[in-house]
Amino acid sequence: MTAEPEPTPSGTIDRSASTPYYLQLKHILQDQVSSGLLRPGDQLEGEHDLGRRYGVSRPVVRQALAELHRENVLERVRGRGTFVAQPRTSQSLVQFVHGLYDDVAALGRTLRSEVRRFTVEPADHDLELRLGVELDAPVIALERLRFVDDEPWVYTISHVPFALAPDLLTHDLTRLSLYHLLQEVYGLQIERSDRVVEAQAADTELAKDLRIPPGGPVLKLTSVSFTADGTPLETFVAYHRADRSRFEVSLTRSEQGGPPHPVVRIV
Repeated sequence: MTAEPEPTPSGTIDRSASTPYYLQLKHILQDQVSSGLLRPGDQLEGEHDLGRRYGVSRPVVRQALAELHRENVLERVRGRGTFVAQPRTSQSLVQFVHGLYDDVAALGRTLRSEVRRFTVEPADHDLELRLGVELDAPVIALERLRFVDDEPWVYTISHVPFALAPDLLTHDLTRLSLYHLLQEVYGLQIERSDRVVEAQAADTELAKDLRIPPGGPVLKLTSVSFTADGTPLETFVAYHRADRSRFEVSLTRSEQGGPPHPVVRIV
């Protein structure tokens, strides 16, 4: 794959450079977003005005905008125009086990949770299978609407076997990480998680919580986490806003020549 040319350092098109005009314009706009000159939610000028501002044709503008749209730097809103996209969270799903708390912190953003339910309840058949507990065994249920920078991002329903963390309910999980508590207070180190991602339409209640239209797309993430000896210690079902998350997959071939091992992230 041929590397892209270095971006033009100024905010103008360098007509003596070998870099195509559309790439120069792409980098100019990208720099404006990175520097904060253009902020999430800001509307860009129309194609005609951008072409006049930078002295390029509309096809050049369209190609630059199309690339930035594919890279989720910009988003088009039908009937309104082109806007700077909201940043999306990054969450490792397969080889690197992180919670949303760590992923949001790595972006320099803030995460808080509105705890909707935090109680002990009997395990149903689904939890019996996922957590490897007996039917009706006590499990801790934690239901949270989670906000990134005060915007609703994901609705999560977590369960932990009561026997592993019997006084978990004494902790305030408004701003604390469940994974951190399990590790630091109870000595439960997550070594592996099995996760499944599905696309789903939000029902009326979920859409209201996430502030999206009813029937709008969400990404349903189901996870079971295990200790080093294979003991299930936590499971969750999370409904992520599809307009705030995306999945990136990197595949590497194993040393034995077997099938590739995926690394999947929400960004």
